[in-house]
Amino acid sequence: MIDSFYLAWRYIAFNRIKTLTLVMCISLVSFLPFALKILLKESEHQLMSRATTTPLLIGAKGNSLDLVMNSLYFSKEKPNFISMKAVEKVMSSYLAMPIPLYTRFHAREYPIVGTGLDYFEFRGHKIVNGRAFAMLGEAVIGADVAERLNLKVGGSILSSPENLFDLAGVYPLKMKVTGVLQKTNSVDDKAVFVDLKTTWVIQGLGHGHQDVKKIKDASNVLSRSEKSITTSTKIKQYTEINLENLGAFHFHGDPSIYPLTAIIAVPQDEKSATILIGRYLSEQTNQQIVRPKRVIEDLLGNIFQIKAFIDAVVLIVAIAMVLAIFLVFSLSFRLRQKEISTILHLGCSRSTVIQLIGAEILIIVMFSGALCFSALLVLQYFQGEIVHKLFIS
Repeated sequence: MIDSFYLAWRYIAFNRIKTLTLVMCISLVSFLPFALKILLKESEHQLMSRATTTPLLIGAKGNSLDLVMNSLYFSKEKPNFISMKAVEKVMSSYLAMPIPLYTRFHAREYPIVGTGLDYFEFRGHKIVNGRAFAMLGEAVIGADVAERLNLKVGGSILSSPENLFDLAGVYPLKMKVTGVLQKTNSVDDKAVFVDLKTTWVIQGLGHGHQDVKKIKDASNVLSRSEKSITTSTKIKQYTEINLENLGAFHFHGDPSIYPLTAIIAVPQDEKSATILIGRYLSEQTNQQIVRPKRVIEDLLGNIFQIKAFIDAVVLIVAIAMVLAIFLVFSLSFRLRQKEISTILHLGCSRSTVIQLIGAEILIIVMFSGALCFSALLVLQYFQGEIVHKLFIS
């Protein structure tokens, strides 16, 4: 039997291109269904873990999936806005703690998440370097943002305009990095966290400029009275907030109607959650309250329906590949008839020929299995990052 394996190995080594092709084909057919299962399982874990730990979500009426994906995973699909009055409503109910979110803007490709310090406590995040934001224009960045942009505490990051043809006069805001979060293997690693007021400054609801009383250029003053001074658009606008110009920043309008994208509501207990849900269902309002876990479960239900279809396709492809490999072996044996005939004339029995062929097939299958197993180990090691990049980010 050892002699059969030796001869089979010498034949395989000589015909390395054909052998490599067969090994790759068998490995790929074996790898695909297992890889799909691993990635779907990890996707389910990542989606459900974040949704399960978020009890209730309040936002504008509309697509609940867009609301959940934007609020929990900071997707680019923006739901309709609600106002700060919604936060006051939750607080006055004494049923849940509201954590406001405003996830409209980006810094490069990373989402800027306007929220409060309660968010870090709610998610269980720790700041490994620096401190939390404490004033306008300060930011705490996720671990991936710090690594990819090579940012450290004391550095800065610019907000990006929503489009290249923004004529609204809203300038990019240079935000100072005051802290870096510990890596969590979640979407928070790729986010820039700031105070809500900072996001409103980015939007243009608040701004800072030089003291109008100290303007020396008369062309910048359109009108002046005892109560007010009207200036032109040429007046210098601050694009960075620091201790020197902090006092110059101010907001216009009623803060209670300033926008939010969602509110995470953390109820005191299940009874409080049920009462709060009932109030939103019974009232005629332009807001909705959802349980993220149920929304994601519905999403996963659709994904698993698609998975069944993909499994069927993979099975058909696998059958076709097995038939093709069988055809390759059959043609190979036909081309080797003279070789097999020579072996028989040398006095070897037909069982010896079968052993030789079986040894060749076994060696190819073993190499394919080893390659497939190695690829699955690598996939399993990086599954979190792969799913995070391809399916959730």
